[in-house]
Amino acid sequence: MAAYKWKSFFEDEDRPEKPRRYGVTEVRGPHYSLFSQNLLQDVFESMGQFVDGLKFTGGSHSLMSKSYIKEVTDMAHKHNVYVSTGDWAEHLLRKGPSAFKEYIEECKQMGFDTIEIDVGTLGLPEETLLRYVRLIKSGGLRAKPLFTVKVNKSDIPPNRDRAFGAYVVPVTRTSDLVEDVGLLIRKAERCLEAGADMIMIDADDICRQADSVRADIVAKVISRLGLEKTMFEASNPKTSEWFIKQYGPKVNLHVDHSQVMNLECLRGGNLGKNHASVLGSSYFLF
Repeated sequence: MAAYKWKSFFEDEDRPEKPRRYGVTEVRGPHYSLFSQNLLQDVFESMGQFVDGLKFTGGSHSLMSKSYIKEVTDMAHKHNVYVSTGDWAEHLLRKGPSAFKEYIEECKQMGFDTIEIDVGTLGLPEETLLRYVRLIKSGGLRAKPLFTVKVNKSDIPPNRDRAFGAYVVPVTRTSDLVEDVGLLIRKAERCLEAGADMIMIDADDICRQADSVRADIVAKVISRLGLEKTMFEASNPKTSEWFIKQYGPKVNLHVDHSQVMNLECLRGGNLGKNHASVLGSSYFLF
């Protein structure tokens, strides 16, 4: 009988076993569909070795009973998968530090390991943000601030050829905010100094035009913060593929739970550009 073996990484690109410090794959739990324990169980049992973290997104856990959440977090922990609250803490922060302390304790009781803070949504003063990071750490949980870079579409050059010296009609500037990337990085560095375990970057805006000059934003973030301390939220397969091609299998990515197998194939390297299915023979060695 033929024995199947998962395609191996090159020696200089391999990742350690879980818990990993780099090459981390965090998955978004079912958000637009029913949050089913059976679905998660299938993901963990079939691909658990490739899943490092589970994130409750969109405040989904606020609609579930505490007992149900505890069952999900316990199941994740059995497969050595950490669990993050996602972008929900900002709703508690508006009630002040005392309410946030209660939220931290409640998260611990329900089995969460990480609390994410959406910096852009909150608009907190820097010192207040750092104080909340320290509160999370003193409460025994991991802190993960989420930063979003808004890009003015007119800053992205049109993807078309032109003759040398030809005049191009200026594009009307949009109302999108162009954020100072240097300021973002400095805030992220201070969060890390305050004890944050990782910085999450929403990659949707900066990578929607991955072949444009906006890719330089990613390069600046990684060069200053490093691969181990940075995770990029990649909502579509093309974005995650771009990250792997640019930075290799050690980049930390947050993807939809349905993309885990495809992402792991990409991390394996040397799979070609036209991979269509993980069931293809090119993904396995006999």
